[in-house]
Amino acid sequence: MARNTGKVLTHNAILKEVWGNALASDLPSLRVFMATLRKKIERDPAHPAYLQTHVGIGYRMLRK
Repeated sequence: MARNTGKVLTHNAILKEVWGNALASDLPSLRVFMATLRKKIERDPAHPAYLQTHVGIGYRMLRK
């Protein structure tokens, strides 16, 4: 995500890059992973400044 700062990455693109596949059944695992990542890097995970969710599409990392 850091290499694509500012761009929305689809769920499938992230799954393929990180885990090497993109099965619909892996989406819940991706959501848990992103929530865990937010807890580590966000000051307030409930109001993320660095990792935006684009519902039904994917995620975007922002530079602050």
